[in-house]
Amino acid sequence: MQSTLLQNFIGGRSVAAHGEGRMDLIDPVTEQVYGQAPISDQSDIDAAYASAAAAFPLWRDTTPAQRQLALFRIADAMAARAEEFADLESKDTGKPRANLVADEIDQSVDQLRFFAGAARSLEGRAAGEYMAGHTSYVRREPIGVIGQVTPWNYPLNMAVWKIAPALAAGNTVVLKPAESTPLTTLLLAEIVAEHTPAGTLNVVLGDRSTGAALVAHKTPQMVAITGSVRAGMAVAESAAADVKRVHLELGGKAPAIVFPDASIAKAAEGIVTGAFFNAGQDCTAATRVIVHASVHDALVKALVERVRTHARTGAPHEEGVFFGPLSSAAQLAQVQGFVDRLPAHAVIETGGRRQGDVGYFFEPTVVSGMRQDDEAVQNEIFGPVLTVQTFEDDDEALAFANDVPYALAASVWTTDHARSLRFSRDLDFGCVWINTHIPFVSDMPHGGFKHSGYGKDLSQYGFDDYTRIKHVMSALD
Repeated sequence: MQSTLLQNFIGGRSVAAHGEGRMDLIDPVTEQVYGQAPISDQSDIDAAYASAAAAFPLWRDTTPAQRQLALFRIADAMAARAEEFADLESKDTGKPRANLVADEIDQSVDQLRFFAGAARSLEGRAAGEYMAGHTSYVRREPIGVIGQVTPWNYPLNMAVWKIAPALAAGNTVVLKPAESTPLTTLLLAEIVAEHTPAGTLNVVLGDRSTGAALVAHKTPQMVAITGSVRAGMAVAESAAADVKRVHLELGGKAPAIVFPDASIAKAAEGIVTGAFFNAGQDCTAATRVIVHASVHDALVKALVERVRTHARTGAPHEEGVFFGPLSSAAQLAQVQGFVDRLPAHAVIETGGRRQGDVGYFFEPTVVSGMRQDDEAVQNEIFGPVLTVQTFEDDDEALAFANDVPYALAASVWTTDHARSLRFSRDLDFGCVWINTHIPFVSDMPHGGFKHSGYGKDLSQYGFDDYTRIKHVMSALD
């Protein structure tokens, strides 16, 4: 881990990649290179899958109690090394260091502990005699070897979201982290190897070509990705050639719908947190406000005031920083491009440009006067930009909210209980929050519809997605 050139983790140990390509790891705060990662080639992918395939019978045949104990020990080891994980995550991403343990590392520990409990739920159903002289039952089994790809916005969280349910169910894994943020995933792999058979979790580093090879490989029976819609579509197309099971958690364009009866102060507080946490680099970010015209001006004023007092961006160890830089020069250019292309009717209420000359920092930005067909309303910006548009009645609010390609998350801000129930029913999103935005718990599912993908992370539903169902029928004589 301390070497300038990182290594893959295959078969329970760090190994040099065969691929000769190299990628610079760039600190998004300083724009300086702090290390290199290999671009793994086909031979590296082959080795990782061979290791996972060899480990599968050993891990599959452990009892649920043994897998539970292993995951509890992994969680305890992560908790014991929380500060180390936080240091590495902050280095890779530039996230504020002060709250990183509480915001992300502790969540990962809790998710491991949740799935440790789920490991003992790998059970089928007793059926009965549906045909004379025969009895049936249903087994729930692990799928086998799983290929996984994780993103750069929450490197450790997303790795745990993928790895924990897969291992709890008795599968083995080959995972490729995002090319720019591999450090915490490699540390996690070292810990997992201490408590599982060699090859249960394998990590290969690389770029998109490595990810494509991982997905196209003949060994995995399932592939799972958290990433962009474009990447998810490519994964689904590749996996279709072998009819692999596919699990996709993709982009989002979450609306925050604010009604006249809502508390403007509470809505502004919750929306600013939901919009600018992690620099808006979150598929569930509250990226577009849809507010009743009668309270538009009051909400915009409250949003701007809240941004200026509570949404400061800066380096990881600066005091009072709420979010850090964008992940890369490319991401900075993408966000700036959306702002530069705003239509003439848009009003930049605050922000709108890069902050400083060094680091990929972008000012928290609020844009009012938006219309439903505007690019910044329809497409995922994935940065600290919040758009605001108005509606006149409930039907229009619902139509605006649902009229995007994404369907991951939404929030409704109202004190009318009946209205909140109607909107939770009619909003076409995988998660609907009422008078809050962005909190997660390990016990509840996360996943979307439409271009946001399919399959669930977290919860018992996430565990079930890494299992298969088998019917067994036996003659009684």
